[in-house]
Amino acid sequence: MFELCIITDRALSNGLSEAEVAKLAYSGGADIVQLRMKGFDGKEILEQARMIKALSEEYAKFFIVNDRVDIAVLSDADGVHLGQSDIQIEDARELLGDDKLIGISVHNAREAEDAESRGADYVSVGSIFRTSTKQDAQHGRGLDAVFTVKEAVGIPVMAIGGINRGNIQDVICAGADGVAVASAVVSQKDVSAAAHELRDMILKVRPNI
Repeated sequence: MFELCIITDRALSNGLSEAEVAKLAYSGGADIVQLRMKGFDGKEILEQARMIKALSEEYAKFFIVNDRVDIAVLSDADGVHLGQSDIQIEDARELLGDDKLIGISVHNAREAEDAESRGADYVSVGSIFRTSTKQDAQHGRGLDAVFTVKEAVGIPVMAIGGINRGNIQDVICAGADGVAVASAVVSQKDVSAAAHELRDMILKVRPNI
């Protein structure tokens, strides 16, 4: 499916817009960019979404929107990523259609199994390690969380939370199909190089699994 997802975060991007970060991330090898703009006006979110959609087509990559199904529909994004407290998967599917991706954030195998049974295309488990990127993120759950969720479902499993160049290979070896990161790429001086390094590290360890 995809191995490296970059999540935008204006507070970490050193003055770069979400679209600017996306362009650099795609050029560095990111498979997918997830637009996350908590607290911004819908007009500005949609503006960034439409620009990232154009970039995703230019680079032949994926683009999804965090939480906002309406923005995903209006920008023709490839899908949406939902949290446990967002709208139901079935409602999102009705709005998006069958050809779009729906990802769900989960904390354990039970939530992952529920997401799969209701039609999620992938789950994102976390936080794997302690992180300050999301204020509502729970404490680091460790690599066992990746393993147990992967064992429980048949859809792709992404790992998120505190993942960086120092632990990304451990996460892949624990069973994650891919990883989602924010600060490990978005806050770096060279966003493109940071994305390239992480993707290279994933590819180096994957054949050994």
